[in-house]
Amino acid sequence: MSNLNQLTIEQAHQGLVKKEFSSKELTQACLDRIKQIDSKIEAFLTVTPDLALKQAEEADKQIKSGHAGFLTGIPLAIKDNILIRDEKCTAASKILENYVAAYNATVIDKLEEAGVVFLGKTNLDEFGMGSSTENSAFKKTKNPWDLSRVPGGSSGGSAAAVASDECLAALGSDTGSSVRLPASFCGVVGLLPTYGRVSRYGLIAMTSSLDQIGPLAKTVEDTAILFQTVNGLDSHDSTTVKKPNINLKNLEKDIKGLKVGVPKQFFIEGMDSKVEDTVKKAIKKLEELGAKIVEVSLPLSKYALAVYYITVFSEVSTNLARYDGIRYGLSDQSGKNLMDVYSKTKEGGFGDEVKRRIILGTYALSAGYYDQYYLQAQKLRYLIREDFNKVFQSVDCLATSVSPSVAFKLEEKFDDPLTMYLSDIFTVSANITGITGISIPCGFVDNLPVGLQLMGKSFDEEIIFRVAYNYEKSTNWFKNKPKL
Repeated sequence: MSNLNQLTIEQAHQGLVKKEFSSKELTQACLDRIKQIDSKIEAFLTVTPDLALKQAEEADKQIKSGHAGFLTGIPLAIKDNILIRDEKCTAASKILENYVAAYNATVIDKLEEAGVVFLGKTNLDEFGMGSSTENSAFKKTKNPWDLSRVPGGSSGGSAAAVASDECLAALGSDTGSSVRLPASFCGVVGLLPTYGRVSRYGLIAMTSSLDQIGPLAKTVEDTAILFQTVNGLDSHDSTTVKKPNINLKNLEKDIKGLKVGVPKQFFIEGMDSKVEDTVKKAIKKLEELGAKIVEVSLPLSKYALAVYYITVFSEVSTNLARYDGIRYGLSDQSGKNLMDVYSKTKEGGFGDEVKRRIILGTYALSAGYYDQYYLQAQKLRYLIREDFNKVFQSVDCLATSVSPSVAFKLEEKFDDPLTMYLSDIFTVSANITGITGISIPCGFVDNLPVGLQLMGKSFDEEIIFRVAYNYEKSTNWFKNKPKL
């Protein structure tokens, strides 16, 4: 069978258990694809062919013995801020350029147990700070649909790798939009799980109260399969919560009678009118499928972006203090004293966006300003969550756009951080309220993908998967592929 790398997880699983091809052949097809096109896309920071082929051989033994799960022998890409033991993990930063992970992230342990094959580590904005994957210290990932445009960020490498069939699916992380925005820009499916659903142990921290690991895949079903595997309680992460896992069979139930809320504050002036029309057509499709569309109001959501960035800057300032040139990572010893080691290491190791966020966060947390900024932001964060809770009493999920526009040009917003930050205007609410959200392909504007965002109550991933699955099956947007 040719073009094995183009298969979905579900198709590949069927082929593997029927012995139509081996995991080694499937993995080699992905490695060949990476070799063929990644110089154009630049999705990967590290490719791990030896590890991948060794894992594929092991998976083939499992399959032969009749012990194959859904993910046994499936080649995935992993965002390079998630630790895989004995492999480099750079977070796309010079300060961790040569750092080799000493242990596995919990999600990696779970995937290894499921028999997954790891193809390599994907590019991102440095430490996850950005919406375009242009802030990487090593390379700028391109959008497979148009190589002059960004793939979104910060999980741009993972989304671009999935969209261009370099892997069957990938893991990313989402702090404000970092799985959903790249999924939207690259025309794939991306999930932000509820905060506490997936362990953050072994994820290089950016903003601990917002970060969540999430899957990116070619279909809703594939995304659900990955999520089903990586979620769950973890003794290494005290923020994880024990909840029943999702049931994949429930995805196929129709959505007749479900109430889908459309927040009026999420269709704003300045939004690309073609994107707005595309998303509204997708919402109309949900209505045709039997859902009841209800206009709702989230008046405090207009403050979400400000609350989000104050929280992010403050927690970044705290989390990145550990990169001191003493314990691990880059260490510049050329100075005269310890303070020189600290300052020279950080000056040479961190990029401009990281420095900007550390400075702003240190200011927001400093004496005299903490009460004005961080404390006020956390009070507002609680009120915004209450706003969402109130709305969720009358609807099952919310439908909005992922982004105000399609993928923008490389360099277009790079020197204008404020405009770049506005890319997250429709997505950050889910993170600051701790709820779940998914981006699914819903059409094209100027030959570029548009994503429909569905947001659900905390720990109610099953509902948004069900709505997304029904929409996907009735439209087939996900079948469109970039021509590379």
